[in-house]
Amino acid sequence: MNKIFLSFLSILIISWSCSQPADNQSVSEETTTQSEFALAIHGGAGTIKRENMSEEQEAEYRAKLKEALDAGYTVLESGGEALDAVIAAVKVMEDSPLFNAGKGAVFTNEGKNEMDAAIMDGRDRNAGAVAGLTTVKNPITAARAVMENSPHVFMTGAGAEQFAVEQDLELVSPDYFFTDFRFQQLEKIRETEKTQLDHSSLLELELQDPFFKDRKFGTVGAVALDKNGNIAAATSTGGMTNKRYGRVGDVPIIGAGTYADNATCAVSATGHGEFFIRTVVGHEIASQMRYGNKSLKDAANDVVMKQLVEMGGSGGIISIDRMGNIAMPFNSEGMYRGYRKADQEAQVFIYKDQN
Repeated sequence: MNKIFLSFLSILIISWSCSQPADNQSVSEETTTQSEFALAIHGGAGTIKRENMSEEQEAEYRAKLKEALDAGYTVLESGGEALDAVIAAVKVMEDSPLFNAGKGAVFTNEGKNEMDAAIMDGRDRNAGAVAGLTTVKNPITAARAVMENSPHVFMTGAGAEQFAVEQDLELVSPDYFFTDFRFQQLEKIRETEKTQLDHSSLLELELQDPFFKDRKFGTVGAVALDKNGNIAAATSTGGMTNKRYGRVGDVPIIGAGTYADNATCAVSATGHGEFFIRTVVGHEIASQMRYGNKSLKDAANDVVMKQLVEMGGSGGIISIDRMGNIAMPFNSEGMYRGYRKADQEAQVFIYKDQN
């Protein structure tokens, strides 16, 4: 009897010990307490250093990130769906010239603004994506229209814009997306590339051109958990400055830059898209949770801080699960990001040191 009692006591002690959080899990950005509802956002990752940003610029970014969080939070607090919350948050950033999405979209090699977006519903894994838009004011609304009002998942170019017209989405002249700051970025890269050999590959340009490597990947995105326990993800981008040949990054690729499944997590990514596509970042994080029984934090860290780094991919993700746990790892110098949970104030971060 004593042996049986001791064995039972040992099991209880081990179970209690395993349930206690490790010290390294108490990071403010990787919350592990259950929440009635919550959301997280990002506004791009890359070489974002404190010494390169004025106090005025930093204040602008912080204010706009908080505005986006508040917009999504208002939806969730009133009992709205996660889908509506991520749309509300992303639209705030699409309407701002501060971010590489919508109004602040970068220019292609041809001097155009071409935008991609995607959205996914964790309840049934329904999804919608668009690429190469030039006249839709808020590309994320086009992605949702594809998801909800068509039998398809992904539409591109002229066809996607024709569908947007049929859906009575708000359209604008391509001139709406012009910003002098983004155009100067294009001109600087064009000038830099004149010094490269005509036969240089994209990879060679990355290795030779410091400006290319220092570019900020200005995607915006949001993930949310609503009061009904459903999660969703939305991502929007203007792509990569000076992109050509109809290049499309990871944002509209379901499972790469955007993914949501109630059984695991919702993910929105920002970074060098080619690497995020090859790693299938969103689905890989969810798969590690589903098949490897990993926590959201551990799965996200493995993919972003190990797999992507080993491949040479730079950037980060925001993610959330049905318990309201949030993980926002990134392997770049900085990432515009933030989160807000039920009955809590918005938390906004920019640099590596969590502020």
